[in-house]
Amino acid sequence: MRNGNGQPRAVTVERVIAAPAQRLFDVVADPALHSVIDGSGTVKGPRDGSPVRLSPGASFGMAMRLGTAYRITNTVVEFEEGRLLAWDHMGRARWRYRFEPLDDGRSTRVIESWDYSTAPRWLALALGLLGFRGRNRRGMERTLERLEAQVTDRPSVSPTEA
Repeated sequence: MRNGNGQPRAVTVERVIAAPAQRLFDVVADPALHSVIDGSGTVKGPRDGSPVRLSPGASFGMAMRLGTAYRITNTVVEFEEGRLLAWDHMGRARWRYRFEPLDDGRSTRVIESWDYSTAPRWLALALGLLGFRGRNRRGMERTLERLEAQVTDRPSVSPTEA
């Protein structure tokens, strides 16, 4: 589906990281690390009662801040151990991480996407008008940088840099 400007209703970024897919997957599957790797600066941490590790169908809450503090509940809707993890949240938008091991056996292509193709049309239009496509792309690029820093010795950028 496309938004009102004719753009696809999804944003995707990717990065090759010199780490095994399972190690990267384990970081993303830990809600306590979401605020550590978040490149947008909006994820503040898991809410009480969130699972220690994500699994199929798990619900987890996050404390967020985008101008004002708010809370969000997510539900894992796609799960393939070590390869795929996705969750839905408000507005039926979906955050998805794919982990594709490369032939060298030491690196992984990580593909992060924000898919709002199932969001109501009015919400997709509002997200476009408010600049969320570009904002989320920049945040996702920083997220993958921070994910890489979490599993390697490379420095990361802060969410407010760039």
